[in-house]
Amino acid sequence: MPADPSPRGPGETPLRRASDRPRGAEPSPPSRPVEVRRSARRRRTVSAYREGDRTIVLIPARMSQAEERRWVSVMLDKLAAQESKRILGDGELAERAERLSEQYLDGRARPATVRWVTNQNTRWGSCTPAEGSIRLSHRLQGMPEYVIDYVLLHELAHLLVPGHGPEFWRLLESYPRTERARGYLEGVVAADRLPHLPAARRR
Repeated sequence: MPADPSPRGPGETPLRRASDRPRGAEPSPPSRPVEVRRSARRRRTVSAYREGDRTIVLIPARMSQAEERRWVSVMLDKLAAQESKRILGDGELAERAERLSEQYLDGRARPATVRWVTNQNTRWGSCTPAEGSIRLSHRLQGMPEYVIDYVLLHELAHLLVPGHGPEFWRLLESYPRTERARGYLEGVVAADRLPHLPAARRR
């Protein structure tokens, strides 16, 4: 495939077949408005970037509606992966927790502190309802944002319901990525349990 004559920036992705998306991957519901801009000059690349509270996706004008939907999903996932590499500070975690509480718990969960800790190697997060404190394991750093959001929301829900009964899980039903995040974390745990293969011998 010939190269696109227009320069390709760091946020641009060359067009590939639909089969290049990993099997089983599901579209990511956008957390902010998405604006799609078509360009007749753009032929073989798609790019995306954040602009204020919205995401801008630039695509070739010739794309079909089905291709547009597919590539918007691909670029949203790519942006999310790039952004998740930046480690959030404790202040940003607290702001994120406040936003999640407002969006999914009607603002009822109000933690006093939210912070990273390095002494939690057997759990992803914990909370102390009496103190209103939430702690997230440093092992979450670098994971996709939707996974961190799920763990935060999980601990926020514990400020309202201490156990894991039906009432607790009803609080998490409104978060659209609960099952996906739980699957991701289960995969990480399973991978950690795999036996380490011996290093290949040099000939």
